[in-house]
Amino acid sequence: MRKLWISATYVIFALLLGAPIVRIATGAWADGWSGFASGITRPEAQHALLMTGMIVVIVTVINTLFGVMLALYLVRAPWLGKQLRRVLNSIVDLPFAVSPVIGGLMIVLLLGPDTVIGSLLSRSGIDIVYALPGMVIATLFVTFPLIIREVMPVLQEIGDQQEEAAQMLGAYPWTIFWRVTWPSIQWSVVYGVVLTVARTLGEFGAVLVVSGNILFRTQTATTLVYQDVENFNLTAANAVALVLAAGSVALLLFMEWAKSRRAR
Repeated sequence: MRKLWISATYVIFALLLGAPIVRIATGAWADGWSGFASGITRPEAQHALLMTGMIVVIVTVINTLFGVMLALYLVRAPWLGKQLRRVLNSIVDLPFAVSPVIGGLMIVLLLGPDTVIGSLLSRSGIDIVYALPGMVIATLFVTFPLIIREVMPVLQEIGDQQEEAAQMLGAYPWTIFWRVTWPSIQWSVVYGVVLTVARTLGEFGAVLVVSGNILFRTQTATTLVYQDVENFNLTAANAVALVLAAGSVALLLFMEWAKSRRAR
């Protein structure tokens, strides 16, 4: 019975994950190497991939810094109190409950060019919506729980006895973090970073609402695929989608390597 369930699981995963990837790959190579190459080397694809790469780097750095810091506060800061900690935990889980499209719409309603804040920033030469900052904020909204939820269980599991001992011996807070806390949470941070990068690569809904999908300005790889499909340019759409899928598979393989490294 156990072997039957395992076989059924493999079949389901093959149908849900393997079949679409194979279909994307065959569609990307429908016109041979020339069709695939032209799909990913055209100017709009290069710009969209570059924009996606910029968002990935910015969002990952911000999420790593603030995610680890907020996880430490939620677990280690007694001055927060139970009520405030519950409120912060609810805010962290908000992106899991709210659709990315709704999150993007909230950003437009708060920081759009027709709002008070948006108009003030626009007069200062700072555009949020339909520009890179808005796309970064939308992606941050979708991805910021990932690192926090990876780090918090590890902090709760290891406790704070070693940190308190280091503090009693006169170690500075920064030294305590790097010498005591960081070795215990580093692999959970790596998992969170991998999940953040993968989620950022595939984000579509919130970015589409905030960016406006403006060609050569605010178009990402996912919104370019959407536009190509709308224009029946399927080979080019599959080519860009295959690049994103290859990146996601590489990240999953890296995560498996990290898990095996941690197990040793």
